Amino acid sequence: MTDKRCGYVALVGAPNAGKSTLMNRLMGTKVSIVTHKVQTTRARIIGVSVHDTTQIIFVDTPGIFAPKRRLERAMVAAAWGGAADADVIVLLVDASERSLDHALHVVAGLKKAGRKAVLALNKVDLVPREALLSITEQLNATGVFTDTFMISALTGDGVDDLIPHFAALLPKGPWLYPEDHLTDMNERLFASEITREKLFLRLHQELPYALTVETEGWEERPDGSVKIDQVIYVERTSQRSIVLGKGGQQIKAIGAAARTEMEALMERRVHLFLFVKVRDKWRDDPERYREMGLDFTD
Repeated sequence: MTDKRCGYVALVGAPNAGKSTLMNRLMGTKVSIVTHKVQTTRARIIGVSVHDTTQIIFVDTPGIFAPKRRLERAMVAAAWGGAADADVIVLLVDASERSLDHALHVVAGLKKAGRKAVLALNKVDLVPREALLSITEQLNATGVFTDTFMISALTGDGVDDLIPHFAALLPKGPWLYPEDHLTDMNERLFASEITREKLFLRLHQELPYALTVETEGWEERPDGSVKIDQVIYVERTSQRSIVLGKGGQQIKAIGAAARTEMEALMERRVHLFLFVKVRDKWRDDPERYREMGLDFTD
C-alpha cells in the first residue's frame, strides 16, 4: 500500500522521567522494566505499534545525565544514539521535579545536534496548573519544541493523543517489521530484564547498580514449558550475601516474583533457576556490555 508510513520515535529524558512507563502505556503491554529507582533502563529497547496504516517504532532510551563511570557513559551514549537515528524525538519531562536543570541539559544536547523535539510534560496530575504553564513557557522559549503535550504516563491521561500525532509525522514507506511484531528484544534478554527489575524493587541503596543478570540456559521442554537458568553477577562477596538473603530467602522471593511475571507474559509454565556469582569489575568487561546491548568504550 502506497499510503503506509513507518518510522522511529525516540523517548528521551532525564533518569526517572517516566520513559519506560510511557513506553509500556503506548504499547499496551510490558516491553520495558519499570522501577522507582533512577537509571533502571540500561540499553535501547524497541517496541513496535501499528496505528491504522502507520507502523510506529518506539525507542525507549536510558536516562540522559552527566555520566561518571564507564557503564553510565555507555548508557548515555545509547540514549543519544537512539535519538540520532529517530524520525521523531520526544523529550519526556517530569513536571513534578523542582528544577528544570535535567531537562535543560537534554535540550542543550538536542540544540547541539540540530534536532527539534516534541515536548511531553509527564506527571501533570501532581502539579498545579499555574506551575505547568510556567514550565511550558520556559521550555518552549528554548526553540527546540514543535508541539507540547501534557500527560500522565502512569494513569494514561493524555497519552492517546500522542499516537496519531506521531503517526502523522512519520515518513511514507514500507513497514520494517511484521504486523504482529512487538519488540526486537529476544526472550532470553527479556527474561533477564524481568529478573533485574525484581532485584531493583527488592534491594536497596546502590546494590542494584552493582549487579547484572544474564540468561545462560534456555531449554524448551516437551510439555511446552521452559527451563531458564540465570546468573546474577555482583562485584563483591558481601553483595552476594545480600542478594541471597538469610537462609536464601531473598533470592527465593526474587525468583518467585520473576517467574510469576515471566509466566504471565510468556503465557506458559516457567522453571526458573537463579545463581549468584561474584565477578570483580564486571562493569569493565566487554562481554557484559555485549549481553546488555551496549557499546564498550573508554
